[in-house]
Amino acid sequence: NMTTMTSACTQAVARTLRPGDRIVGTRLDHDANVTPWRVAADTAGAEHALVDFDPTDGRLDPAAVVAAIDERTRWVTLPGASTLLGTVPDLAPVVEAAHAHGARVFLDAVHLVPHVPVDVRALGVDAVVTSAYKWYGPHAAAMWLDSDLRESLPVDRVRPAPAHGPRRWETGTPALEALAALIAAAEYLLDTDVAQIAADEREVFATLLDGLHAIRGVRVWGPQGLEGRTPTVSFTVDGRHPDAVATALAAEQIAVWAGHSYAVEAADALGVRDRGGLVRAGVVRYVEPDDVDRLLRAVDQLAV
Repeated sequence: NMTTMTSACTQAVARTLRPGDRIVGTRLDHDANVTPWRVAADTAGAEHALVDFDPTDGRLDPAAVVAAIDERTRWVTLPGASTLLGTVPDLAPVVEAAHAHGARVFLDAVHLVPHVPVDVRALGVDAVVTSAYKWYGPHAAAMWLDSDLRESLPVDRVRPAPAHGPRRWETGTPALEALAALIAAAEYLLDTDVAQIAADEREVFATLLDGLHAIRGVRVWGPQGLEGRTPTVSFTVDGRHPDAVATALAAEQIAVWAGHSYAVEAADALGVRDRGGLVRAGVVRYVEPDDVDRLLRAVDQLAV
């Protein structure tokens, strides 16, 4: 899974850090891109700084992240998209600033890859991690590392493992059946027009977003419009605990999430973690307009 894979990377990174070094992250991230880096910083006596996002619209100001990067910064960790709010940050200025200071960039693309075409080289980052279950595969993760990092980071390795190449990162026999399914899911994406998937998702999601805005007593959190986001929306219903909303929708065979969606820092910044978090709904390739209509009707009944 992505969290375990990221932790393997950060444990290796920790051995390269020194007291006074700095890791810069954001509060918009999933905790899998926060806590492993904090542990690495604590292990090495380094500093771990998190940049705030705007809680009113869920946006991350790239200038604020750039301002946090200095000559002590060794790594900058970023979300490709917020798993809780769907926000897609502007990465380019941050990546440029990080590299200008000699820092590496680690991108959590778990919530980005299913929804838009992703070109690692164009992004210019040094490491990308994603989870196949988000793009119709098994519960297994994939990580891309720049070749020099892949070869040079002091990763934990058993002696029979190869000394070079991706397999030096494997601590034992891979889950071969999961890898077979992961490859099939990747081939599906490669054989499919992901840009067309994004356009189709956007059309269905527009109805969901507009419909939630129109229901009295429903609050949409994070970005209010379609731009700069994935087709994911988090909302609350006045007078209803998020768990109660999710349970009521489940009774109608409508699947949503309730809680912080592992974006602990983001939920704290929004002030919702102690109140049960948010209700999260999303559109993927197999979600149809009728599915959205059913959700909106059910939420409308709850908001009465």
